[in-house]
Amino acid sequence: MRTARTKTPFLSGVAAFGALLVTSAQTLAAGIGQPVPWQMDRQVAVTENARDIHNFEIGLHWLSLAISLFVLALILWCVFRFSEKRNPTPSKTTHNTAIEVAWTIVPVLILVAVAIPSFRLLRTQLSDPKADVTVKVIGHAWYWSYEYPQTDQGGGFTFDANLDEDKQPKLLATDNDMVVPVNKIVKIQVTSTDVLHSWALPSFGFKIDAVSGRLNQFWFKAEREGTYHGQCSELCGQRHAYMPITVRVVSDEAYAQWLTEAKTKYARIDDGAKFADAR
Repeated sequence: MRTARTKTPFLSGVAAFGALLVTSAQTLAAGIGQPVPWQMDRQVAVTENARDIHNFEIGLHWLSLAISLFVLALILWCVFRFSEKRNPTPSKTTHNTAIEVAWTIVPVLILVAVAIPSFRLLRTQLSDPKADVTVKVIGHAWYWSYEYPQTDQGGGFTFDANLDEDKQPKLLATDNDMVVPVNKIVKIQVTSTDVLHSWALPSFGFKIDAVSGRLNQFWFKAEREGTYHGQCSELCGQRHAYMPITVRVVSDEAYAQWLTEAKTKYARIDDGAKFADAR
């Protein structure tokens, strides 16, 4: 005869609490290439620039916490040390040279400590390494166009990327994706044909404004294959919320195959008509 074992309320509570912690950790974890419900952290970084930004931000948070705790401790110490009960006769001191020098020099040192990694990060972002792939991104009201110039590897075509409401993730997927190879330096040249837009991809750690009549430039090197989503980050008009960005990072072999297929799929002649429509 088999005897059934019953869990004690304590063990059941521990199990439920453990499950809650696991579920919370999963929901609070950062998404890879897209946001997730109840996400508390930034998306997983897949470029060196994004990782540097995350580390810099975390360092600033710890620094801010340390300063806040120090100020709180000073306030509490003053409240108890210089209360009316402990000091019935208040001090008439108006100046303290050592304290005045300290509260001038210490903030300056803190700002210098923050400026050093900040300038190093800006220098990396503004550097201009030799590109393996160049893509021109053009903002329209309200969709994106991607232009791949002709190179030895392929290219020489342009295509539009519009919101595809039937795809997942909802309102972040496009009918045509920008495709780039993994572990290659990709240079992005961004402009607009009308109003201001902003091409932003959180997993890559950057966004860049699309300005009519101006060509802005940025670069990245994605270190992980996958599909990454972003959105226009400049309030550009009625359908601003429906300008998603989708970038697929693939292997070199898959990228070469995609270039061959895209050359046919998006082929155009000089007047802009597709070859299939030409007569």
